[in-house]
Amino acid sequence: MIKKACLRYPDLPYIVGNAEYLPFESDSFDSIASLLAFSYLQRPDMSLKDCLRVLVPGGRLAVCTLGRNIFTSSLPALYSIGAKMRIRRVGVGSFDEHYYSAMEMYDLLDQAGFEEIEIYRCSFAHFNMAGPLFMIAKKVESFIEDNVPYLAYNLIGAGKKPE
Repeated sequence: MIKKACLRYPDLPYIVGNAEYLPFESDSFDSIASLLAFSYLQRPDMSLKDCLRVLVPGGRLAVCTLGRNIFTSSLPALYSIGAKMRIRRVGVGSFDEHYYSAMEMYDLLDQAGFEEIEIYRCSFAHFNMAGPLFMIAKKVESFIEDNVPYLAYNLIGAGKKPE
């Protein structure tokens, strides 16, 4: 990916690192956002501690990740059945992702040292779902968020680095 980016935008600087050790100086960012990457981390606790390190005092973090609920709890089995039946694009696919409960996300942020922690649920249809599934997901997600947020399939955890 970096090679492609360098070819396309040769005048921009690129930094390669990982989420458990961010290659930046302490107190160097006002905010950090992560969109659907957190569920794939091997050591999310280390990642959050390093995010806290690189945030300035009062800096904020927002992590949107896969949330655990009645639907997402069944996804690994659904992926497996779809693969055995040779059905393509049952969903996004199985990548050994972790689905977080609200309490789990809260505890990780708290243990990393964040304060003013807030947890929300949200949904958005994945563009690579099979056509009919995408259309159904797109139509029901706003209803779910407004009326039964527990069924929303993503979780947002946000927190602030102490001043």
